[in-house]
Amino acid sequence: MTTTPGPRARGATVWLTGLPSAGKTTIARHLGARLAAEGHRVEILDGDEIRRFLSAGLGFSRADRNTNVQRIGLVSEVLARNGVLSVVPVIAPYADSREAVRKRHEASATPYVEVHVATPVEVCGERDVKGLYARQAAGRLTGLTGVDDPYEPPADPDLVLTTQAQTPEESADAVYAVLAERGLV
Repeated sequence: MTTTPGPRARGATVWLTGLPSAGKTTIARHLGARLAAEGHRVEILDGDEIRRFLSAGLGFSRADRNTNVQRIGLVSEVLARNGVLSVVPVIAPYADSREAVRKRHEASATPYVEVHVATPVEVCGERDVKGLYARQAAGRLTGLTGVDDPYEPPADPDLVLTTQAQTPEESADAVYAVLAERGLV
């Protein structure tokens, strides 16, 4: 017997890309809580958690970063294709890696929303949630995305968030509005 998914069973991937300490995870948590409260199936695929478990052993070379992004993209696409709103707060510094994830979603006709959390590096450095910018400034860390390792901003994201000018709740509301406009919530 085949059943038709209910109104809350439409899946999609919401990919939040931006520099470290831009606010990606905070926005994802606010958005995820709102979606869950409305009865949506939602999963947050946090970049740090994925790196610890699914991508354990990968470093931070371009190839390893690409592998990490592709793994996360696969998991997210599978979840989204199966009715889950998958919220992905992951730096994903390279445009070609993000484009490959987008194409994977297009190939399976799975909705994909790319959000650029466009917080300036100076603001991220002030927030420095994990102490990365301080470690880099002290010479104890190299390869920090956006400082001494590249970050390629999305050329045509579905939404740009300037988190230094709005609260995390306002940022999450803006993402929600895009989902609503597309009939995904």
